[in-house]
Amino acid sequence: MAGKRFRPIAAWVSAVVVFTVGSVTPAFAGDLAASKPTSKWLAAQLAPDGTLQNPLGGALPDHGLMIDTLFAMYASGDGALAASIVKYLDDDHHATDYYTWDGLVPGQGYDAIITGGAAAKVLVAAEIAGRDPRSFGGHDMVAETLGTIARSGVDKGRVSDYSKNPDFKDFVSNNANVFGQALAVIGLAGAGLADRLVIDTMLKQQCSDGFFRIFFGLIPTTETGDQVTPDGHRISTCDEGKPFDQSTPDGDATGIALSAMLAARDAGAANLDAPITKAVRWLKAHQTASGGWGGGVGTEAPNTNSTGLIVQALADAGCADAAMASGTAFLRSAEATAADAGTPLGDQLGAIAYTPAEYQAARTTGIGGLDTWIRASAQAALGLSQVGFHDLTLGHAGAQGPPDPGCSPPGPPPPPPGEKPAPTGDHAVKPPLSPKAGTPAVRPGSPRGTVVVPVDAPAPVTGPTPADRLGGYLASRLVDGDHVEVAQDGKTFVDYDLTADLVLALHTLGQQPDAAARASRFLLSPDSIRAYAHGAPYEQGQAAYAEPLAKLQIVARFPESGADAEAVGQLRTDLAALRTASGEFTDTGEFADTTGTLRRHTWAALATTAGADLTEAPTGMLIAHQCADGLFPAVLTGKPCATGDLTATAAAVEALNAVPRDGRAPGNVPPAGWTPEHRQALESAAAALTTRTGPDGTVAAAGGQPDPVLTAAVAGGFSAAGLDASKAAQALGALVLADGGFPKTPGGPGDPGASIAAATGIAGRTWLDADGSPLTTAVRLPLAQPLAAGSHGGVVPAPAALGSPALWLAFRLSGAALVLAFALAAGLRHLITRTPRTRG
Repeated sequence: MAGKRFRPIAAWVSAVVVFTVGSVTPAFAGDLAASKPTSKWLAAQLAPDGTLQNPLGGALPDHGLMIDTLFAMYASGDGALAASIVKYLDDDHHATDYYTWDGLVPGQGYDAIITGGAAAKVLVAAEIAGRDPRSFGGHDMVAETLGTIARSGVDKGRVSDYSKNPDFKDFVSNNANVFGQALAVIGLAGAGLADRLVIDTMLKQQCSDGFFRIFFGLIPTTETGDQVTPDGHRISTCDEGKPFDQSTPDGDATGIALSAMLAARDAGAANLDAPITKAVRWLKAHQTASGGWGGGVGTEAPNTNSTGLIVQALADAGCADAAMASGTAFLRSAEATAADAGTPLGDQLGAIAYTPAEYQAARTTGIGGLDTWIRASAQAALGLSQVGFHDLTLGHAGAQGPPDPGCSPPGPPPPPPGEKPAPTGDHAVKPPLSPKAGTPAVRPGSPRGTVVVPVDAPAPVTGPTPADRLGGYLASRLVDGDHVEVAQDGKTFVDYDLTADLVLALHTLGQQPDAAARASRFLLSPDSIRAYAHGAPYEQGQAAYAEPLAKLQIVARFPESGADAEAVGQLRTDLAALRTASGEFTDTGEFADTTGTLRRHTWAALATTAGADLTEAPTGMLIAHQCADGLFPAVLTGKPCATGDLTATAAAVEALNAVPRDGRAPGNVPPAGWTPEHRQALESAAAALTTRTGPDGTVAAAGGQPDPVLTAAVAGGFSAAGLDASKAAQALGALVLADGGFPKTPGGPGDPGASIAAATGIAGRTWLDADGSPLTTAVRLPLAQPLAAGSHGGVVPAPAALGSPALWLAFRLSGAALVLAFALAAGLRHLITRTPRTRG
């Protein structure tokens, strides 16, 4: 797998060697006609001996890219074009140059040092090429791959970099990652093996949101045993790694892991339906409007490299026809075709650019950076071919097989003869809404009441993480499965506001998506909107409330809500009508909230930002009310304030740092358009929250004892600013009760309101960065670039990139391995040390 991500760049770095592809066919037909010219173009880039130059230089060719090219050729049905690559790796015995260190320092015994991901990739290449994988390049690649799986110790279950020679063991830093793990699963499945240990270890790298991270990570633990390092750390699961910034979503890793799960299921592995479904759901939710997908850190923007990998994985799953059609169109829009005759691309038929924009530029200037085009073409071609990885390993090259059973667990049994089957997928019959939609809430301005526990509440969720348990608890508070009720004065009422908060809490946790979807539908029913946002039945005239309108608009913008564009547009219009000339949002109606709460304005500002339909930033009025110490007041009085409120400040940080998602990822450079005042307000608010947080991440109440709810709110402010909230997440996670509830005070019972408030702190993020959120955080503090002197609408540009993005990323990923290689070549064995393994 190739492209600007540059992972398959050197034989000795598992973090770089393990990009690959493949997938089975769907009901949607792939585009073999478009992939064949690409295979021929790739063949024209090969040297006579089948090699491709390594852009980092050196004597060794780029074996990883050569194998990616082999995959593309076989997928299009043109495996004969890869004959020179196969000969180089197998007949000429150069495969060991890739998955051992012998090619770097020949004849010195370094063939005992094995790179796990590269060994797995060679196994897959041997299978796809139709060679004997147990005698490829003079070695048994099935045995070599099995040998990379740690069977005990800290790395148990990992496909690892290791040394067969104990004398060299300290030379090796285990950089093996999820790509290598997935390749091993695919290669072993091709050999008819479903190694449960390696499969389960891969599954632990899937977060509850559905995505896979790429790097393993270590977290502190009080456990004992051989899985714990001498300094008290163990490998985290994906969810456990979130508070430690170890679990960034990675589209490429999710795509290759999906292919691996499908291959393993075909090879007989059980209990994979649910993780497959979650991965497909996440990928479909993160396709951009262009039809493309991005990868991970450094490649977040849509590109053909990531899109090719993801399209072929979804094709294997067989349940994403619309997504695949859009993805294929994205790939085709970057491919040189006969229509380019007469342009500099006229003799480059089949070449695929990294992005459609780069293709358009090349029509005028020609191909620049050939290596990037080769990498993009090799992986994008697989998305066009849509021939599955497992199919390829079994020799089904260039011919699309039957669809996979699907990405969801088996459905209901077929109907009796003569009856029509029940609709499925997007046309499935959704559970009916509770008949209580639109019934009165507690009268505006009166106390909330006590949350009602449904009589049929499900049993507590006994998941492995606090987020699992808390998500289950919150879902169990939904009466009829779709709303929260409260009791007051012997009567029960629907609490629409708490229902909306609960929905956003579930999105934040990445838990219980079905419950979040049902509650969203309840909230967005016309009757519920009238009751929640317009005060029915209490209001007799026209009335509208800003905070409910804002929350409803945000809930509606999550894909799971199923809201139509007309409904979202009306919510936006109604909210905009409440904005005054001063920039503040005010309620209207007999029961309108006339207090100038900051809470109302922050929600309205967030919803307005999500709509992105106003030219004036909705945060200007908010900034004007910041107190002298950096905090924000709970009520906007219009008067100067010396100090403010911690919960209000955390909400203000969320509003100040929110931008429309639009495929972007937060960095440390302010967006164009931020004023110096905007930047200063965010930085000073975050600093004020920091000074009020203890060394253990908690915030004390008036009596000096840690306040769980206040700690969660401040942790949310940290997360919204991109700061480290891991200590708070640890402290709060320890308070989650056996039934999943969270206490209002330490040692107390679970409290629904406190449980909702705790979600941000326990998840280590706000809903801004949840899957499907219409918003994301703009920056992560601290900011690197100062605003230009005298500037009131822009920032100093970021420094020029160090070479091409692809090359810079390659050096960043493979720097440790380069040092090792150069040290070995110079014979400086004793200068080699193990690098820290906290990044896996």
